[in-house]
Amino acid sequence: MPKIMLEANHIVKYYGDQAVLDIDRLTLYDGERVGLIGENGTGKSTLLAILSGELEPDSGTVRRRGPVALIRQSGEARLDGSQRLRSEFRAPDARDGLSGGEQTRRRIAGALSEGAALLLADEPTTDLDAAGVARLRQRLSQHEGTLVLVSHDRELLNALCTRILHLEDGHIADFPGGYDAYQRELERRRAHQQFEYDQYRAEQSRLKAAMQQKAEWAASVKKAPKRMGNSEARLHTREYTNAVLRQSSAKKKLEGRLERLEKKERPRDLPDIKMALGASKPLAARTALTARCDRLTAGNRVLLAGASLTLPTGSRTALIGENGCGKTTLLRALIGKPSPGTRFEGIVRLNPGAHVGMFDQDHAKALDFSKTALDNAMAGSAQDVSTARTVLARLNLRGDAVFKPVSVLSGGERAKVALARLLLSEVNLLILDEPTNHLDLFTMEALEGLLANYGGTLLFVSHDRAFVRAVATRLWTIEGGALSTFEGTLDRMEAEKRRDRDAEERRLQVTALEMRLAALAARMSAPRKGDRPEALNAEYEQTLEEIRRVKG
Repeated sequence: MPKIMLEANHIVKYYGDQAVLDIDRLTLYDGERVGLIGENGTGKSTLLAILSGELEPDSGTVRRRGPVALIRQSGEARLDGSQRLRSEFRAPDARDGLSGGEQTRRRIAGALSEGAALLLADEPTTDLDAAGVARLRQRLSQHEGTLVLVSHDRELLNALCTRILHLEDGHIADFPGGYDAYQRELERRRAHQQFEYDQYRAEQSRLKAAMQQKAEWAASVKKAPKRMGNSEARLHTREYTNAVLRQSSAKKKLEGRLERLEKKERPRDLPDIKMALGASKPLAARTALTARCDRLTAGNRVLLAGASLTLPTGSRTALIGENGCGKTTLLRALIGKPSPGTRFEGIVRLNPGAHVGMFDQDHAKALDFSKTALDNAMAGSAQDVSTARTVLARLNLRGDAVFKPVSVLSGGERAKVALARLLLSEVNLLILDEPTNHLDLFTMEALEGLLANYGGTLLFVSHDRAFVRAVATRLWTIEGGALSTFEGTLDRMEAEKRRDRDAEERRLQVTALEMRLAALAARMSAPRKGDRPEALNAEYEQTLEEIRRVKG
């Protein structure tokens, strides 16, 4: 039996008069890899803080069987971390002006340096580039204790987790396996819930119809005619009364069965978007934007030089590259809003018909905190209220939540409102800088669907490879101060890179075999002492055959 590392019982936590957490029991075992998922605002970070001991629940107990370390989602690193781990994660010294990715690296290095057997990680991939995510994935896979991971990175959840906890309405549902296994099991449970709901409604309709039939039968029983004799009338009245009582009794039994019928809830369906967002003012030209970047600098550092950029109308382009390579700086330069301390030398030609909208890391500044989520989403919108509420619902902001003022919404909920506002506007060139950073998994998957059907032109930065796979039709890559364009999806680019690597490996292999063949030919023409001509000839033929096989 695996060792219990943590036991949490009857955990309740209120914010105001709302119970955010109401968890009967949670047990974590030694060596487990647990993914914790849930919509924004469901209390994932709160739960991790309670499990780590940084926050006390309003009621309930947590028993820990060892030290606990927490990789926080935001804020300063509590510890600088060991020099080895800081070097491994390229975590810089504490200073003003650290990027989001640099701050994340410091938090990771600090938490891992504690060497705790129970590691809690709250969105540890926030602002990390692909290399940073790969390094984190390797380090977490080597963790010898228990891991609880909150992440919107589906590839990371699938690679690491053997158990998924879904936090919803304060309660936890437990699923075995990684994220893909969770989705399959969730779909199975949803199908079963739909089946039970359909059975419930069918039985409900049958009982109501039977009750109505009994009532109609009772009403159809005729009373004794006025001219009927007394004895006949008494007999008829008795039969009439018995018939009415029988029907009434049967109706009451049906009513009782209807009252006792266990109510089944219908699975929640997300509304469909019936129109193409971003297509209200389409561009007639073939390109939305072209640019030549002679030099892009931040202080004394050259981020990009000698780059040509084109955004074809209707394309969905992902800008990818390591932390600090200049992705955000380039986006801001292209729309004429350079970041402080940066300089763009070159030319940007924006199509006159292009209406640009940008979602950046300061997206909340565009919102009016005194107005509701719905009012903010519809500000400048060409769409009606129904479409606005549908888009907000697809982003998992639904029901009465749309009437809340933005000031009381969480950071993730504000991100949803800012995204909805852009999607509902007349913008036809949409630029998004890390739009998934503050979103939960479910909202991110919904956003993928909205952007994959976006009617305008899209340019976005994301380190989430699954998101890039689902949305992008072409790629810009910044590497070593240069920008390259790939006309195709991430899967296609990776496949071509694999083919190129395979081709290079085959070329090197053929070169080595040909050198061996030349050496054998030389020895066959001038044998050394002890050489056997038949053995050399056999090896020569074998090497020649190997060359043919490798060349294909």
